Amino acid sequence: MSDDRRLTGPAQVPAHDSPLWEVFVRPRRGLSHTHVGSLHAPDAALALRNARDLYTRRQEGVSIWVVPATAITASSPDEKDAFFDPAADKVYRHPTFYVVPDGVAHL
Repeated sequence: MSDDRRLTGPAQVPAHDSPLWEVFVRPRRGLSHTHVGSLHAPDAALALRNARDLYTRRQEGVSIWVVPATAITASSPDEKDAFFDPAADKVYRHPTFYVVPDGVAHL
């Protein structure tokens, strides 16, 4: 099979040959994107189409992000104390000094 034919459709490309993409969906306007899963696809356009078909079949979303898994850098849960320790002494970052009004669903 030539490389040109290999990239013409998802059925012709084995999953292990395609890069892994992380999928984030925003369920409604005003809310944040949330990680919903991963998929394999040869390029961003196909990853976006496959993500739409897999994760928003029932119109659950208004926006989709696909990100190559290799582009994500994450902190280690084992190092959380040392990594997040500097934030503990900045109490002004925590909104504990005021009351959120009733009826405000998302701030």
